[in-house]
Amino acid sequence: MDRPTRLMDRRTKIIATIGPASDSEAALKGLIHAGMDVARLGLAHESLETALERFHRIRRVAADVDRPIGILVDLPGPKVRLGQLPDGGFALTEGEEVLLEPGDGPSSTERLTVSYDQLLRDVQVEDALTFGDGAVVARVVDRRGDALVARVVHGGPLRGRPGVHIPSDRLRVATPTDEDLRLLDAFIEVDVDMAALSFVRSAHDVRRIGTEPHPRGPLVVAKIETRAAVENLDAIIEASGAIMVARGDLGAECAIEDLPHLQKRIIQRCIALGRPAITATQMLESMVAAPTPTRAEASDVANAVFDGSSALMLSGETAIGDDPVNAVATMARIADRADDEFDYPGWAGQLAALHLHSSSEEDAVTNAMTMAAWRAAAETDAAAIVCISRTGFTVRS
Repeated sequence: MDRPTRLMDRRTKIIATIGPASDSEAALKGLIHAGMDVARLGLAHESLETALERFHRIRRVAADVDRPIGILVDLPGPKVRLGQLPDGGFALTEGEEVLLEPGDGPSSTERLTVSYDQLLRDVQVEDALTFGDGAVVARVVDRRGDALVARVVHGGPLRGRPGVHIPSDRLRVATPTDEDLRLLDAFIEVDVDMAALSFVRSAHDVRRIGTEPHPRGPLVVAKIETRAAVENLDAIIEASGAIMVARGDLGAECAIEDLPHLQKRIIQRCIALGRPAITATQMLESMVAAPTPTRAEASDVANAVFDGSSALMLSGETAIGDDPVNAVATMARIADRADDEFDYPGWAGQLAALHLHSSSEEDAVTNAMTMAAWRAAAETDAAAIVCISRTGFTVRS
């Protein structure tokens, strides 16, 4: 089997984030040939103009190579960031105390500005705040005038405008934001395929962009990254077109030992409710700079496939990494091998039995019919199952 056919046959798809390291036509062609199925545009880190330029470039390149490449826009949500750090950034050391004040001005080593107007009202003494991807952690120990005093618990380097993770139950902001809706409108005009919604806490958040304003809009991907989202998981899944396990912010919200179990639980519920599940964040993080992943990263990718992920996502590896094409090719090889080893018929049979057992009386007939159709297709090696549906329920089943 030649490589292009193999790429199309891979069950677990690959989403690659497009950034400065990967937005040229040559780089995009390389990513597609290496195995990228969906291109992600992260709107938290670029202007609308730049994002639209990249969007149209991806469409042109996909047409040139005759491959159907989906495009996912990741809406920024109520993202809180530090004010711009000096060139080159700086490091915070364990035990050091820093002042945190609301505002958008530049940050310094002594005083960090935080782009959240209600910082002093909503953040309390003893709250832990994480910066960047969670490597730097500081705990609020006092209040001093118009600022909070935080002591660094885990030190590390900061640069640019790193994100600040405030416990989600403290944030009093709506999701989606007005800016999210403005950006979404712009991408609906150009027929974007998918839109990811950040910091979802309830099904109502999803419905604000999924049904009311844009009934024929893109597939809505709800990012599970808050404690509230985990508590309202089934309702959010049912309101969404797909789910993203956003392990970065979710890991900051829960104990680290809970994260693998939450990942499995979220994916299992997505499968049971008929929604695609995307596993994201730090899958091949070392490949931002290194030519090969760590052994733990390779195992992480394979285990995400074994969990039942519909897609795997690369972030910094392809947006700013030294070799984005190599990162995608490496993920494709690992996912291919995991797909080959995975017992899909046995797994599907177990899932179907569980699904039938847990079905409501009114859904039992549909689920029994879809199970019979799946078995017939599997035993005859059918190329596809054609399903006619008014609501999509039979297709998802």
